[in-house]
Amino acid sequence: MNTSPCTPSTSGRRVVQEQRHRAPRIQQHRASNPHALECALATRSPAFDGGAAARRPLRRVSVVAASAGSGSGSGGGGGGVVTREVLSRPERTKMDPGDDLAFYDFPRFVKHVDEGFLDQVTELYRQRIPEKGAVLDLCSSWVSHLPPEVFYSRVVGHGMNAAELARNPRLDACFVRDLNREPDGWPLEDRSLDAVLCCVSVQYLQQPERVFAEIYRVLKPGGVCIITFSNRMFYSKAIAAWRDASGYARCQLVRHYFQAVSGFTAPEVLTEVPKPGEGRQGAAGGSGADLLSGLLAPLTRLLRRSSSDPFYAVVAYRNFRREE
Repeated sequence: MNTSPCTPSTSGRRVVQEQRHRAPRIQQHRASNPHALECALATRSPAFDGGAAARRPLRRVSVVAASAGSGSGSGGGGGGVVTREVLSRPERTKMDPGDDLAFYDFPRFVKHVDEGFLDQVTELYRQRIPEKGAVLDLCSSWVSHLPPEVFYSRVVGHGMNAAELARNPRLDACFVRDLNREPDGWPLEDRSLDAVLCCVSVQYLQQPERVFAEIYRVLKPGGVCIITFSNRMFYSKAIAAWRDASGYARCQLVRHYFQAVSGFTAPEVLTEVPKPGEGRQGAAGGSGADLLSGLLAPLTRLLRRSSSDPFYAVVAYRNFRREE
């Protein structure tokens, strides 16, 4: 359930081995919930502003991933109501049925997808997440891909590896949990978040209906959920419904996850995220160079997409889309 896809290279493993002894100390204990861990996390100060933040002192924050919050995916306490099951039992299965926490126990300090894909993820976050908002990075890792210049009031990370989460400079707090065993009851208050993000990890969810109901619970009305993915994955850990599906079929599958929970807006499917003003050159009165640039912009975007990992995003809001 971690920010997955491809297996790290030999050089990636070497970097991990060299850096493991420098990672912050992580306090872990088994709470009453056997899959809950405490992540004592060194993070930057709240006034995160890119490079300047790197010079600020670190602070210690810990969050215990025990059942908290007043609702659950079954619809109680403000949680989303699951109206139907999207997946059959065979479609939820994995080639590797082994313990997921054990699979992700070894930290992987790699990004898994290329910079072209991640640039679009960051731009989408820049456009859709309100500044000063409270954010949950679901299935996170050592990097969250949030725009470095934007300040958020709070960023909470969920993941499967405490060492990776402790390395993430954007997180104010974190919790470790296997969502396939415990998909709901997250340690977050009802209606407390402006955005929930999940980057290249939705393919590992075996109980997506309950996870999306929990996303609904923790989002504020008008809050956004952004699911991004490519064609990379840990194949043995992806669910059967995802493994050999096309990009179109995967987008439809995620749309159905949203539609299975009462209260989300109609999901949007995106395959690219143009930057503001991109492709708008060549308006009336512009120079010949502006006109040529405007005409070539679609071709430029097409060439950029063909040379990068394919980008897919499915976006929906709780109840309504907040005015921008």
